[in-house]
Amino acid sequence: MEEPKLTPDQESPTKRAEQELPLGMRVAAAWSWRLIIIAVAVGGLIWGIVQVRIIVIPLLIAILLTALLNPLVEWFVRRGLPRWTGIVAALSVFVAALWILIWLIVTQLRDGFGDFSKRSVEVWNEILEWVRHNTLGIPVDQLQDFVDQALKLLENNQGTLWTGALGVATTATQLVTGLLLTIFSLVFLLIDGKRIWYWVVGFSPARAHAAVDASGRAGWVSVGQYVRVQIFVAFVDAVGIGAGAGILGVPFAIPIAILVFLGSFIPFLGAIVTGGLAAFIALVYNGPVTALIMVGVVILVNQIEGHVLQPLVMGNAVRVHPLGVVLAVTTGTLLAGIPGALFAVPIAAAANAIVSVLAKRQWAEGTDPAAEFHRRDQTHRSQKCARNQ
Repeated sequence: MEEPKLTPDQESPTKRAEQELPLGMRVAAAWSWRLIIIAVAVGGLIWGIVQVRIIVIPLLIAILLTALLNPLVEWFVRRGLPRWTGIVAALSVFVAALWILIWLIVTQLRDGFGDFSKRSVEVWNEILEWVRHNTLGIPVDQLQDFVDQALKLLENNQGTLWTGALGVATTATQLVTGLLLTIFSLVFLLIDGKRIWYWVVGFSPARAHAAVDASGRAGWVSVGQYVRVQIFVAFVDAVGIGAGAGILGVPFAIPIAILVFLGSFIPFLGAIVTGGLAAFIALVYNGPVTALIMVGVVILVNQIEGHVLQPLVMGNAVRVHPLGVVLAVTTGTLLAGIPGALFAVPIAAAANAIVSVLAKRQWAEGTDPAAEFHRRDQTHRSQKCARNQ
């Protein structure tokens, strides 16, 4: 039996008030309170990350290094060798490469750093002398005051520039702790990364295991592609700018190339800073004409990266639009300083891959990859124990 319809006078005041509001306003209000809850949740997550930044940053670095070294480990495993041999080989190659870079920088700069400082002061005095006798009408005292204010502003905000919300190690204890945690995490991710992943998947509901596993794997592949492609892009930048400095006769060409290589892992910002350093060294040792040519070399290399390497190589690898890269780096820098700029693009690439898999429902329905992994692992352990007996 149908219930009798209520007349407008018999309806509750709340129901009548809702009906009086336009549909657009009700929809906007529904979106607003949901967005507020999401914003509060994101803010709480960022606050929590800041509190444990000494753990988060080393773990993220270890994840990036794992994405870089894991293909070499798997290469050994596919050839029937024990996994530990691949891990030892991968870590040995990484440590050797890092040691060579540090050794080249130290040996190249050890004897010339004092002379570089002296020449920098001389060039600055020459600039002041030129301004004092130029016809541009710029008082030298005004220029000196401007420079002093800029240096003071830089000094007052150097903490924000170098750390940001996440921060980096500020004491020797934190530095050592972060380094040990990075090494520890890297070793165990290489040894038992798959087991750790399915342990994480297990925290989600059983019916969501397939979706979480498929999206997480897609994100991992995207991060690995980003790291390997970024190394190639950084190598091209380093060779281009380092070769330009060498041809122009600019001192410290090898340290410049290494700094460009390392700086290129921070998109856009790293190239600007290291390119400016190369031009400044050229100005100090070779004069303004060579410095301008060096600036041209830096611009040319950056244009090749931005219009050839990024769209064709990086774009195909991580599927992130250049505008998305710029916005991700800017947001990461504002939220977390240098660490945020370093991790912004791989996080954006992983998020893009995860959302794509979830939106297209690219996983096998009705499967439980976590349960299947644990079943195979248990079988393997049982067989191994039987062989040992």
